Amino acid sequence: MATTRRDDLIRALPYARRYARALTGSQPRGDLLVAESLRELVAGPADDLTARHGLYNWVTRRFNVGLVDPGEVDGGLTAQQRQLLLLTALEEVPIEDAAPIVALELAEANAQLAGARDRLRQAAATDVLIIEDEPIIAMDIEELVLGCGHRVVGVAATEADAVRIAQKTRPGLILADINLGIGGDGTSAVSRILKHHYAPVIFVTAYPERLLTGETVEPAFVITKPFEPLTLAIATYQAVTGGVTLD
Repeated sequence: MATTRRDDLIRALPYARRYARALTGSQPRGDLLVAESLRELVAGPADDLTARHGLYNWVTRRFNVGLVDPGEVDGGLTAQQRQLLLLTALEEVPIEDAAPIVALELAEANAQLAGARDRLRQAAATDVLIIEDEPIIAMDIEELVLGCGHRVVGVAATEADAVRIAQKTRPGLILADINLGIGGDGTSAVSRILKHHYAPVIFVTAYPERLLTGETVEPAFVITKPFEPLTLAIATYQAVTGGVTLD
């Protein structure tokens, strides 16, 4: 494999991991899916896809192998709809490129995506704890969470506050920043919370690749700052209906 192609694949790996983990709801299952997909991509014939889109394509294909029908509804959305939402919003893949990745014609992909977005508006609400030390960003996230139909049970600016609020409110979902400045560390806060209370976790960070190295226990759900409201809606839906926290 040419050096440039290998380098491109290395750069694409963090994003393939993020997609696979969001798709499976699990770090181990997502990373295994990426490893298997990478082997098949390297061994298979060359195509016209970029390294990143090629990995998305193989991850999607391998994920669908275990499904009887990717078009079958599960939890309100089909597998193809979930994949389209994750690709277009979380991974920012244009719909023209996402359609062939999920094995759909463009017109059908657009229709499926529109239907998926409608489904999101009907998703079940949950109680959300926000861990964010920047007041303005915290307010923006709170507004987005409320706009998704969820309830905000607390906003924590420090690790200690996050643990205290979680113990009191027992949230159904946690949205956490990584760096809390002098207030501590978001991953540490989440780890402490999860020792006593289960909840899906979405990490919000400007540097997702730093969380997706494959070297340590990492989150299944990662959103890149800044993000669009739809991205948060998709991530919260996937986390609440089909995901887990740190494995």
